[in-house]
Amino acid sequence: MPRSVYRDGMKEHEKHTAVSIGAHMSVSGGLHKAIERIMQVNGRALQIFTRNQRQWKAAPVTDGEAALFAEACAHWGAHFVASHASYLINLGSPDEQAAARSVTALAEELVRAESLHIPCVVLHPGAHMGRGTEAGCERVAERLAQAAAMSGTSDVRILLENTAGQGTSLGADIAELGRIIKACPNDRVGMCLDTAHAHAAGYDLAGAEGHAALMEAIACHVGMDRLSFIHLNDSKTPSGSRVDRHAHIGDGHIGRAGFARLLHEPLLRVLPMVLETPKDESLKDDRRNLALLRELAAE
Repeated sequence: MPRSVYRDGMKEHEKHTAVSIGAHMSVSGGLHKAIERIMQVNGRALQIFTRNQRQWKAAPVTDGEAALFAEACAHWGAHFVASHASYLINLGSPDEQAAARSVTALAEELVRAESLHIPCVVLHPGAHMGRGTEAGCERVAERLAQAAAMSGTSDVRILLENTAGQGTSLGADIAELGRIIKACPNDRVGMCLDTAHAHAAGYDLAGAEGHAALMEAIACHVGMDRLSFIHLNDSKTPSGSRVDRHAHIGDGHIGRAGFARLLHEPLLRVLPMVLETPKDESLKDDRRNLALLRELAAE
């Protein structure tokens, strides 16, 4: 059997690298509070919303907020942090006014991330709104460049997240993400893998064949060097459903075996990973999910 594309160049030491797992955390009470919360569950990776993800209007990060966040990060140990851009942003929209609003919102998110020394912003690529995937991908690539230029930032990367494929959303097919990323003029744009989205989109992560198909798609269309971050979520819906519903680890259609396979994949386990699973203020669900993931990673 021919060697898989994604296995080429795999380093032997990567097989033994410990995983860095954490969770998305609330910033209620202040951005620095997310650091306190991730420390409560012994997380080693974090994702936050720098501002309300369902509102267009967002204030800049103040010097005081940035100082408190930096102090908390230093206390935590300077582990990986990403921000997630607003769900309202749609760079693929054919409506120029709506698109301009989205470009501005992304530019402002990049500025906030840079103010907080956050290296990556995760972004849903958007929807083509009935105009077709090719035109949609072209619009997204153009507007990513516009947002980056408008922001005046240079150090923050944009990670496009694969989607479940609901409606006219782009990025359920990894080839679409690759088309966008390759149309961008530099390596500032990369990929964030969401396991629940990939499963719902048709990459059946419950089995070895679906896992291999996903890895091959990323290697062929995006490049493993552009994959920088992972959302670890089980899926409430079956493979190919194209419905985005997150479940606790092992409780959905990916299952324990699927996550064990993902966590033992040498090209994935070197990347930071976070949960986006349901939880309450006690964080007991995060503790349970993280304990299971650590158990599976150690097997």
